[in-house]
Order: sequence, then structure tokens, then C-alpha cells
Amino acid sequence: MNHLNKTKIYTVAIVLMLLLISINLIVYSFKPYTDDYYKEEFSKNYKVYSLSLPNKLYFANEAVPVNQFDVRESLDRELLLNTYWQSQSILLHKRAYRWFQRISPILKKNGIPDDFKYIALIESGFTNAVSPSGATGFWQFLDKTANNYGLVVNENIDERYHVEKATEAACKYFKEAYNKFGNWTLVAASYNMGITGLSKQMETQKVNNYYDLLLNQETARYIFRILAVKEILESPQKYGFVLRKKDLYPQIPMQKVTVDSSIANIADYAQKLGFNYKIIKILNPWLRQNVLDNKLNKTYIIDLPAKNFDELMLTEIYLGNPSYKLKNDTLGVIYSLDKDTITN
Repeated sequence: MNHLNKTKIYTVAIVLMLLLISINLIVYSFKPYTDDYYKEEFSKNYKVYSLSLPNKLYFANEAVPVNQFDVRESLDRELLLNTYWQSQSILLHKRAYRWFQRISPILKKNGIPDDFKYIALIESGFTNAVSPSGATGFWQFLDKTANNYGLVVNENIDERYHVEKATEAACKYFKEAYNKFGNWTLVAASYNMGITGLSKQMETQKVNNYYDLLLNQETARYIFRILAVKEILESPQKYGFVLRKKDLYPQIPMQKVTVDSSIANIADYAQKLGFNYKIIKILNPWLRQNVLDNKLNKTYIIDLPAKNFDELMLTEIYLGNPSYKLKNDTLGVIYSLDKDTITN
């Protein structure tokens, strides 16, 4: 075989080999999109687990009958929803760390079980939400109900947005409901359904236990939503949530200014104090307009950032200043500066 023929053979062999490689690459590139391959890869690499439900559970020191099949299934639903809606649950962790520290002392002062802080969390997600019915703020008060419990609601002031005052108002409701029901679980359920509405259902169905009542879907889920969020926030790693202390939203260092007269222009007022309109409104969302009309010379407390605000936020929380000793169990967990993650 002469040299020319050998060259032709080698050339043909190389072309055939390259053609086969090209065909294999083309087939392989389309292989992930075939149903069988996709199912195989999905099953191999992606896993979602069912949850092990707690054998004992309490709300406000009142036992939850987790042995009842309908209770277990209702709890299972809410735990699954909150565990696998990871972005929302992480945000709840972050916000709860900031706001529980302001709400819990008020509940304690009023003799309300600490678990009631979870009501504000599930009602609003600690955002100044407004529902389609007009319920507003962390505690989701309607304007008429807010007035009944001592909150001011008008054009330029809405104390439903004032976390301390709204929490005090919620405590008044809880006390009133407890005087009626004598049971904290029913008190919590009534916050969704109303004292009168829940009382009528108890009378009609001739039962006095929340877990034995057949209620509308929203109220039937209400306690279980609270229980699920409480369980996940108190045992985050059990449900796959690992947060570092620097991931949480810290307390905002503030100073308070007393005002007993009108403020004609809040933007001007903010600038005179060395701040801007935005930060005043973020810290005082109950100021609804650019004016504080205070003809009666009532006393109001306005929150302002503390001196060296940015430095304090950055150093004490985000960078973990070793001189800042932080230990708080308002979420049921300890935030320790000597460890980078939250531990039970």
C-alpha cells in the first residue's frame, strides 16, 4: 500500500472518529432533556423529606392533644408549609429577633404568656401590613377595634403602627378574652374570630376546647400556624435552618425625644436633628404624614437613631464585637458570640 493510500485511510478514519464524537456529544447534550434521564437525575440529586412531628407540644403551657389524628394532620400541614417555604421562614427568624425583644417585656408586664408574641408574627410577619379589610400594623387592628382599646387613629397619627402602644392594646384584648374563656388557647383563637363569634360556636357545638371545635378554615388553622412557627423558631436546626448571629436583624440603637407641640414639617424637623425624613418615618411609622398636628399639646415620644448609630449596628452585631455580650432566649435559642451559629 503506497503512502498516498495510507494517508487517505488515516484521513477517513479520523473523519469517522470525529463524526462519532460529534454524534455522541449531540446525543449527550439532549440526553438530560429526555424524560427518563431527567427523572433519574432528579431522584438522585433532589430529596424532600417528610417531618417528624413532636410528641409533646404546648401553647401558653396548655398541652396540645397531638395524639388526635386531626390535630396531628393540621400541625403537619403548617409545619410543612413553614419548613419548605424557606425564604419566608428565614425572614421570620430575622425579624423576630429584633421585635420579640420589644414585645416580650410588654406581654410579661401585663401577665400575658410569652407565646402570644407569635400572634403578631403570624398576623403581619412583622411588617406594617394592611389587610384587605383594613386591619393594620403588627397586631392587625381594625380602626374601630383600635379605638376601643385606646389607640389613636386619625389622618396624621395611627398608633396601630406603634409597636409598644399596639402591643399594650393587644394585651387589653387578651385579658378581656381570658376573663371570658379562662383558657389561653381559646383566647388566641378568638383573636382571629372574635370573642362573640367563638362563644357562639362553643355554645352551638357544646364544647369548650379549641381542638374539639369545627371552625371556619382560617380560625381552624390559626393555632396550628402559631404552633408551627413557634416550633420552628425554637428548634431551627431540627427543621434545617442554620442562621448565624450576624444574619439576624439586630435591635436598632435609639434615643428618644419628647415632643409636646405640633411639628409643622417633619422633613425639616429631621434635618435640624441631623437625620433625614426616611429614617424618622422608618423608626416612627405611626407618623402618617409630614406633619404632627398636636393642638392639644399631648406628649409624644419620637424614636431617633442613637449617636454613632451606624458604627454601633456594624460593630456590635454584624462584626461581633467581643465587648458586646449578647445572650437572648426570646426565640428559644441562645445567640452566643463565641459561636458563629445559633444553638439550642
